[in-house]
Amino acid sequence: MSTMTDSRLSTANTAEELGTSPTATLHHDNHPPEASRYVAQDTSTRLANPNGKADVGKHTSDLVVDWDGPDDPENPKNWSFRRKWAATAIISGFTFITPVSSSMVAPATGQLATEFGIHSSAIIAFTTSIFVLAYAIGPLFLGPLSEIYGRSRVLQLANLWYLVWNLVCGFAQNESQLLGFRFLAGLGGSAPLAIGGGVLGDCWHPEERGKAIALYSLAPLLGPVIGPIAGAWIADRSTWRWVFWSTSIVDAAIQVLGLFFLQETFAPLLLERKAKTIRLSMDVEKAPHKTVRTIFDGKQDHSWSAIMTKSLVRPFTLFAQEPIIQLLGVYMAYLYGLLYLFLTTIPSIFEGIYKQPVGIAGLHYIALGVGLTGASQLNAGTMDKIYVHLKNKNGGVGKPEFRLPSMFIGTVLLPIGLLITGWTVEAHAHWIAPDIGIALVGAGVILNFQCIQTYIVDGFTLYAASALAAVAFLRSLAGCGFPLFAPAMYSALGYGKGDTVLAVVAIVIGCPAPWVFWRYGERIRNASRHAR
Repeated sequence: MSTMTDSRLSTANTAEELGTSPTATLHHDNHPPEASRYVAQDTSTRLANPNGKADVGKHTSDLVVDWDGPDDPENPKNWSFRRKWAATAIISGFTFITPVSSSMVAPATGQLATEFGIHSSAIIAFTTSIFVLAYAIGPLFLGPLSEIYGRSRVLQLANLWYLVWNLVCGFAQNESQLLGFRFLAGLGGSAPLAIGGGVLGDCWHPEERGKAIALYSLAPLLGPVIGPIAGAWIADRSTWRWVFWSTSIVDAAIQVLGLFFLQETFAPLLLERKAKTIRLSMDVEKAPHKTVRTIFDGKQDHSWSAIMTKSLVRPFTLFAQEPIIQLLGVYMAYLYGLLYLFLTTIPSIFEGIYKQPVGIAGLHYIALGVGLTGASQLNAGTMDKIYVHLKNKNGGVGKPEFRLPSMFIGTVLLPIGLLITGWTVEAHAHWIAPDIGIALVGAGVILNFQCIQTYIVDGFTLYAASALAAVAFLRSLAGCGFPLFAPAMYSALGYGKGDTVLAVVAIVIGCPAPWVFWRYGERIRNASRHAR
């Protein structure tokens, strides 16, 4: 026992000191690896007897468990690249398939309306957007739960929940059943959006994180683009029910891969398992006088009810108290709303204005996909290179603000793309002109999206899941609401003026954001209770 314990434990200062900065200790992002704390403490206090007097010769000793050095292979930060990329690929797969489900039903709404006798255009649109509405609620529970029970367990159980209800959607017999099943499926499908960023923050060092988050961030944006293209072909050649069954089959394959290859990454839970092993191996006589805890265990109440209450409240607390979450959350919500607005207006543009057949009109989603994918891949490597360059210039100390340079470009491309799209459609220009504008919108959305995601993960590492849950709540409400008001806006203003309004809002909300956080981000984080 002594050999095993000595490999994990050593002497430090005080119990309170180890609990003051859990985020920095968790990810070791604030200092070079060789300076990382991996020791634990052994503090002794005398036990009081029933009379209140110190009982000489008896004492308790705190054994505080941490990683076995900066190169501990059990630390997800030290996993092999293959193991890290396996986790990243599976997370991105989960994050891709559920947004596909969110939009894949859109081309089949005509069949649904005919079969179920739906005459309200709002209800028809709601069959698509109700899935995204569930995205606003699910992360509020699933993100915090992952910080209690672990990322992998919550993610896979939530995905199984999505799989079951998405499959059941294909058996719906009326509109009420379909709406209810879609909402329940969306609750489970929101898990990758809430938890995925936390998994990547657990695995990757800041200078490596850009490429991983580029892939992860692309998935929820590219999924809704591919969904309508695939959905149109499936619905045209079979029935709307196969829209749900086909996505369930693909998700089942990803679920199987996750069961075998997606391992737990949350450091507090991994160290708690390590502490549990030490407790079980301790001498029976010594166990009552020795407390084994991890570096993340402070003196707060660790009962299930206390943790659950705090964790469920934390996303709202972060939004109420953190200017970073407030401003970037509102802007990300606007980006997500624009994406879903374009998903619903592309058919009306090319079917209504350009008089193209349904199948051909659906191919213009490719323009949005090209903008999203092209900008994402260009930014993936560039973001890490910029981060490393700025980190080296800063004496080897990285900052979340070093993620923002690409965002400056994204905030410019977005309004330009909106203006090109709206006014070329208004002028009935050749169809390639609005496609160029749509591609620029996609590029602007993904550049901003990736920078914001990475900035939040870097800035709120320990509470990344809760921070992303707060942001996901806002963006999902926008993703649900924007498609509902788009037809009325374009009917009243036309595409030129309508997209001009959207461009002006994008400039007002988006353009100040990277400048504010580049200049004042560190000061804001230093004043925060949750950011590092």
